[in-house]
Amino acid sequence: MGAALWATSALSVFLVARIVPAGRAPNYLTEFGVALAAALAFGVLATALDFGGWRDTDWRALVFVLLGTAAATGAQRALRLART
Repeated sequence: MGAALWATSALSVFLVARIVPAGRAPNYLTEFGVALAAALAFGVLATALDFGGWRDTDWRALVFVLLGTAAATGAQRALRLART
């Protein structure tokens, strides 16, 4: 159940980020891949820090993954804007 929450938070960050036009790529697959990879990485880190887990639901892990995924997506967009 925890991994499903990680994926849900990645999807929600991705959908909200698609609304913001600054740095948005025409191809959305790379941004979606970054969001999923970041959610997995932050979810594993939350498990290592012992709040939440692969099968365990915890609001702290959800917030941690949500904010981490938002930061990773924002960093990817900032890098895209810096290149252009």
